[in-house]
Amino acid sequence: MKRKGIEELDDQNRPIDKLPFDLLAHIFAMLTCFKDLAQTSAVCRKWRQGVKESLARREKLSFSGWKVDDDSTTRLVLYAYSLKELDISRSRWGCQITDRGLYQLSTAKCVSNLSSLSLWGTTGITDTGVVQLISRANSVQHLNIGGTFITDTTLFAIAGSCPHLKSIVLWGCRHVTENGLLALVNKCRKLESINAWGMRVTVDCFVGLLTISPTLQIEPKGMLPNIAVF
Repeated sequence: MKRKGIEELDDQNRPIDKLPFDLLAHIFAMLTCFKDLAQTSAVCRKWRQGVKESLARREKLSFSGWKVDDDSTTRLVLYAYSLKELDISRSRWGCQITDRGLYQLSTAKCVSNLSSLSLWGTTGITDTGVVQLISRANSVQHLNIGGTFITDTTLFAIAGSCPHLKSIVLWGCRHVTENGLLALVNKCRKLESINAWGMRVTVDCFVGLLTISPTLQIEPKGMLPNIAVF
């Protein structure tokens, strides 16, 4: 018992534990591996609070390349009160975010302040989850939903909820039609560019979009012939 008491005293006198709490949180904010954050959080109560504080200060958070699920993603985002850019692109097999995860993320305080959101390649989501999240992401300027199975329903929701949208990636969104694109360009008057690679829409559709917004950039370049819009 006496030996245990000495060990506990030694733990309390570790140099890192003498650091001010703000500095400790600043150090933890430099950790980019979520596994390291989880292990750090498990050390002691002070470190756990330090990890939470470091998340609260982050303006960018990317899960791209990491093996995450609905619950682990939500747990971290809920603490990231100052978040401006969120990337939950799927870039690793076995990583699956579903509509349930998007529902949970939509409750996070930071969602209404996001300026950039990427759901690229997240094939486990549908219109139902995306619409729920987008309906609260009213400040989004840059949105990537390429490589998903969304339809016009999502584009109608974006048109009604994201007045500040400047760019959108719809790469490979083959279930989106002319109706969705027209609604988007008509409502999102600040829209500057659309990545439409691999979409099943006609050249005439893109001509119609340029008629509405002549300065709109449709990527990738070279998809359309030289068109004069009057």
